[in-house]
Amino acid sequence: MHDSSALPVLNNAPAGEDDGGGVAGKKAFATNQEVRWCPGCGDFAILAQVQKVLPTLGIPRENLVFISGIGCSSRFPYYVNTYGMHSIHGRAPAIATGVKCANPELSVWVVTGDGDGFSIGTNHLIHTMRRNVDLTVLLFNNRIYGLTKGQYSPTSEFGKKTKSSPLGTIEQPIRPVQMALAAEATFVARTVHSDMAHMAQVIDAAARHRGTAFVEILQNCRVFNEGAFDPIEGREAREQNALYLEHGKPLCFGPGRRRGIRLAGMEPQVVEWAEGEAPGSDVLRHDSGATSPALASLLAALEPPDFPIALGVLRQVNRPTYDQLLMSHVQESMARRGPGKLERLLNSGGVWEVS
Repeated sequence: MHDSSALPVLNNAPAGEDDGGGVAGKKAFATNQEVRWCPGCGDFAILAQVQKVLPTLGIPRENLVFISGIGCSSRFPYYVNTYGMHSIHGRAPAIATGVKCANPELSVWVVTGDGDGFSIGTNHLIHTMRRNVDLTVLLFNNRIYGLTKGQYSPTSEFGKKTKSSPLGTIEQPIRPVQMALAAEATFVARTVHSDMAHMAQVIDAAARHRGTAFVEILQNCRVFNEGAFDPIEGREAREQNALYLEHGKPLCFGPGRRRGIRLAGMEPQVVEWAEGEAPGSDVLRHDSGATSPALASLLAALEPPDFPIALGVLRQVNRPTYDQLLMSHVQESMARRGPGKLERLLNSGGVWEVS
């Protein structure tokens, strides 16, 4: 293991100070690059919380890699003093998969946006989650194309009026958490940029998960999509409309947590009880470790004005990772056939002679 003070500098980043044991402190994860996001952008809060979480993971900086695609969010690797790559549009999950498989000891993160991840990159992201590659995926969702100045994105709500849809979009939006659940990601969570303590908890849990950890982070674009998440933007709004998920606890929300979610047949229903009363036995309890994604899918679909927005870990299950299985195949083949030789590989199987 190399001493982290010898870490090659990315984008002229400062070397930083270690807290001891080769693990850097929070300041060491900041670079000297000018952070170029618009004032008030939620990306600042996300960056701050990631830099806060990284030192707590006990991972030396030379073992951390951030891969991004294209978009406002994808400037992220410039601002985190680790290894990283600002790659090409939509391909971050594929590149990150290659990095992880080449060196499974690395902690590999993917930073992407709703356009980058769920437009040109949809296919790569779905297959990454399906394979359960050991990656932490942070999806910044502002429901707009911010870098290219305000066109509607795959997550923009139906009827959204933008520069590229002046009469309103005629497309149903992709819902990232539901897509991740459909792909059977082993860790699926949602948080919001304006609740920084909750966001740090979710990012920390995702980083410690073995397998594909997918986190949707709801965040405003102050310039091109102000108010996209007004129902949960402030503390009072969140008290009304945010359902904070806790494993094994009743699904309660609202002032005094006196509202809950129950099932009426196959449909979710909001129920309320008087102050001082306990939730009824019909109020659903959260089970993030359920094998079936049915409850998580139900929660993922809830949204105002009829229902709250579910925040927290919707699903967290254990399954062998793609990189683990790949390495086991490599070790098995080496034990059976010995170390490989390029010449032998090139002359194996079907061979054609061209005269």
